[in-house]
Amino acid sequence: MASNTLPRLRAEWEPQEWLWIGFPHLAQEWPGDLLARAQEQIAAFANAVADSGQPVRLVVRDAVNMARARELINDAVVLERQRYGDIWLRDTGPIVTLKKGSPLAARFGFNGWGGKYLMHGDQSIGADLAENAGLPVKTSNWVLEGGAIDTDGNGLAVTTEQCLLNPNRNPNMSRADIESALANDLGLTRVLWLGEGLINDHTDGHVDNLARFVGEAHLAVPEASGQDDHNAAIYADAAARALAFGLKVSRFPSVGAIKRDGSIEPASYANFVITSRLVVVPVFGAPNDDDAVAAIAALFPDRRTIGLPAAAVLAGGGGFHCASMHMPQLPG
Repeated sequence: MASNTLPRLRAEWEPQEWLWIGFPHLAQEWPGDLLARAQEQIAAFANAVADSGQPVRLVVRDAVNMARARELINDAVVLERQRYGDIWLRDTGPIVTLKKGSPLAARFGFNGWGGKYLMHGDQSIGADLAENAGLPVKTSNWVLEGGAIDTDGNGLAVTTEQCLLNPNRNPNMSRADIESALANDLGLTRVLWLGEGLINDHTDGHVDNLARFVGEAHLAVPEASGQDDHNAAIYADAAARALAFGLKVSRFPSVGAIKRDGSIEPASYANFVITSRLVVVPVFGAPNDDDAVAAIAALFPDRRTIGLPAAAVLAGGGGFHCASMHMPQLPG
């Protein structure tokens, strides 16, 4: 259990106030008709969460995109205009913890996933969203993206060595330094280190594409589907490490081999989003879509689980979980 003198990062399945979701706006990231399709898929995601009864704040870049979003969303979705580059708010948005009963938005350095894709506004959007929500902000001087970690809400974190030990993030920090920083800044006092993330994941192996907590000390990991699954060894290693760590491990089908322009895509059902009443699983028109949604639904008997098309969103480099950040319910 985490110490009560440290901040507490709640599990994603704990009650939420609202969900921030980023709205695609960059034609160079989604060329051709991909931008319109990605916008439609993100809007469908926002509408589904809002229809479940949970407030949604859809973050839009400018007046043009606000008008486009209004064409696609229902009346329950709130639009919030902010300056940002990429839509991946899981990585750039505020990570809200509770300390002594009060909320605190934790912000970290952001260097464009190791210097790959640094865009104007991505370093400030986390603080901007927090301040607009009336949350105090604490900034730490090391690089961390929200999608690089997951927690069961009891001080236990899961991450990957490929990402958090990557020299393109914090070259002067050791494994022990990072574990200490996770404890001090987020109350994550125990860390399960997985190895590699998905092949061709530009985030250098974010764990939210690989393994997700679905309960206390309970991790869900994809299981390779077919001999052409290029991530088979990665999934097997993640499950083995989790079991050796003493966790309960549940498996669900992987997407299998998804290619675009001849390259393997980091498509993953593990990029599902847990909200207060609904679990949203990205689907890709793959043979395992229905089986994966059913397997994930079985892990959340207290919520409705749905699959929503996400192939166009993926073409921009992420999924529904990457594009969203939850605001935990405040005490009282």
